[in-house]
Amino acid sequence: MTSMPTVTVTYLFDPLCGWCYAAAPALQYLQGVEGIDVALAPTGLFAGAGARPMDAQFAAYAWANDQRIQQLTGQPFTQAYRDRILGAANGRFDSGPATLALTAVAQTAPTRELDALHALQHARYVDGRDNTDPAVIADVLRAIGLQEAADLALAPDTALQRAAAERTATAQAMLRAVGARGVPQLVVAGKGGALQLLGGDALLGAREQLVALVRAAAA
Repeated sequence: MTSMPTVTVTYLFDPLCGWCYAAAPALQYLQGVEGIDVALAPTGLFAGAGARPMDAQFAAYAWANDQRIQQLTGQPFTQAYRDRILGAANGRFDSGPATLALTAVAQTAPTRELDALHALQHARYVDGRDNTDPAVIADVLRAIGLQEAADLALAPDTALQRAAAERTATAQAMLRAVGARGVPQLVVAGKGGALQLLGGDALLGAREQLVALVRAAAA
């Protein structure tokens, strides 16, 4: 019996994107489907020039958006998150440290990167822990058995910084290639290598429909 070829789905995201957090259950499901491999591609959307202070105006905007996401998807955004993250004095909205950490996981335990992303999202939105802080990030990674990546995240060397920059540049190029701007996005390479954009909405629908869309895009 001939086995079905593996389909690689590239997931374009940012660790601080609320809609990407909403997509976490669908990504977990998709990763468990035989013949489908999920490749993470952090875009750096909220890192570098995209980072900003967590002032009161932005915090209010974020909370309103997060409440909409919770109503639509059921993913929880707790009061602890509102108080400790959105309400923190001198807080930062900067996905750079988490992107570095995920790149460290990709280098040291590549099959665990999705686990690491979900742990960092849970730490922020449920536990109210600041996943822009390298010390917090390292603690989260250690808690799920990723000690080597935790050490790298706490003291990133030039090689890790370069690798993270290359990953985000590649992800941004893919966004442009498929004509997309925001995240999350799913991209599948079809026959002949042509990129097929499924879009982030596919992650919020029925799981069976998501799998069918991925298979159809790869055909």
